[in-house]
Amino acid sequence: MLDDPIGLESLSRRSSRVSRSISAENPTGEKGRGGMATEGTGARAAGDLGQGWKISPSIHIPAGETAVLGEIGGPGVIKHIWCTTAPHRAWRGTILRMYWDGEQVPAVEVPLGDLFCNGWNTFSQVSSLAVAANPNGGFNAYWPMPFRRSARLTLENVSAEEVVLYYQIDYELGDVADDASYLHAHWRRSHPVPRGEVHTILDRVEGSGHYVGTYLAWATNDPGWWGEGEVKFFLDGDVEFPTICGTGTEDYFGGAWNFDVPGQGYTPFTTPYLGLNQVLRPDGLYASQQRFGMYRWHIPDPIRFTENLRVTVQSLGIGPGHHNGLAHRYRPTSDDLASTALFYLDAPSLPNRPPAPDLLTMEVN
Repeated sequence: MLDDPIGLESLSRRSSRVSRSISAENPTGEKGRGGMATEGTGARAAGDLGQGWKISPSIHIPAGETAVLGEIGGPGVIKHIWCTTAPHRAWRGTILRMYWDGEQVPAVEVPLGDLFCNGWNTFSQVSSLAVAANPNGGFNAYWPMPFRRSARLTLENVSAEEVVLYYQIDYELGDVADDASYLHAHWRRSHPVPRGEVHTILDRVEGSGHYVGTYLAWATNDPGWWGEGEVKFFLDGDVEFPTICGTGTEDYFGGAWNFDVPGQGYTPFTTPYLGLNQVLRPDGLYASQQRFGMYRWHIPDPIRFTENLRVTVQSLGIGPGHHNGLAHRYRPTSDDLASTALFYLDAPSLPNRPPAPDLLTMEVN
């Protein structure tokens, strides 16, 4: 990963792996069986065309039900996931789960939109190396997802309305390196962060691995600048003080000086490894709070641990100065923070995981 972070050099190398793909047109991914459906969501539209002409481009997931998106026998590596939903409210009304090697608990368990840096049910363009979100809600993930015995992907609809999902899972079957680790993703929300406390991004991770990504959906509850909080990585037995401590929230996500370009205010940006991809401004009516979405991918700079890992961020802003001459002072805030933490681990599952998201916890409000 460090020698060839974007994979271009590997394109010239031959491989014994074979390419496969799962979608509503080929739900098993079997060779030579794509486009064979005779029933599906497109059957009426393709009624004059017949088999092979977009009979089953999507699936319906009724309220309260879970759809199995793919079951794959290993060894292999998922290389790319694309999906889109109707309605967009499903981004915080569905839960995507991934299970590796027959484990009964998921390694990945996140609201669908948050995995693709769209945690506010409102579309935001993302042009990064690992995640691309394209108009209007075309979600793509390129995180490598190796498995040895099996992979299972599901989407649970916890909302009160039916969800239509279009999706494709592209993968390769073949040998997996002995040192390949399993992708994990944990979601947590502090709604709000108790004043004077911190938001936990990741906790109680035991094992050997490396941390590769953070997405934060951040809503402000206090006036003034909100992003002074330090992101801290507690590695391999760190207790009170971390080994890695940043200088501020906007600094961790690659920005500076409040993301504020004079004359235009908060300025979104999206780059291969980091970005402030979303700025939602108050509308003077029901959307009363400012909301932000930001991501940081540790692809060329993974944070490695050998025993355990904990990650936190402070909810911290700036307040007016004191009579003693200070121009400003730091003050704890009580903002609404939802985080997605992505990391690779030497085990396919963890006994210590955050509670599964539910609809009220995920609700955009």
